[in-house]
Amino acid sequence: MPRQDRVTELLHAWSAGDERALEDLIPVVHDELSRLARRKMAHERPGQTLQPTALVNEAYLRLMDVKRLQWQDRAHFYAIAARVMRRILVDRARRRGARKRGDDVQLLHIDEADVVPAKPSYDLLALDEALDTLETLDPRKARVIELRFFTGLTVEESAVALGVSPETVKRDWRLAKAWLQAQLAVKET
Repeated sequence: MPRQDRVTELLHAWSAGDERALEDLIPVVHDELSRLARRKMAHERPGQTLQPTALVNEAYLRLMDVKRLQWQDRAHFYAIAARVMRRILVDRARRRGARKRGDDVQLLHIDEADVVPAKPSYDLLALDEALDTLETLDPRKARVIELRFFTGLTVEESAVALGVSPETVKRDWRLAKAWLQAQLAVKET
């Protein structure tokens, strides 16, 4: 059975209450979650004490606490995992008092290949606030950013996760990145 189908099968079993499915799921998704964690941690400030493995472990613990969630498929799982990792990092940044500009700032690159911002990096907390605002204005565009940027899903995988066409994902991706770039540029001034 292809890995993607196996993940979806295990997620459905876990949603149905099969605790053994969670035990079987962890080794199947571990490499991908580790890749996500390394990607997120690459944007953290030097000397960060949280390691990718610890981020994955914390994400596992939080995901295990998720009750009554009907997992749709692999893309849905990774989208939720990425959101959990984002929350963990934002919570840590807030605890460190990283709101002060220039003091403990965490930098992220929105999309080096597709965006040419005036300043190519952004504070994690500012990005989180901008995404929260975008979510109130256009939830689907916010989901596209989470799926593509934080989870690393392809356009096609994001389209499946959102139940829209790949062209819609491409358009939302373009518009959401431009909107975020503008919002983050305003925060910089």
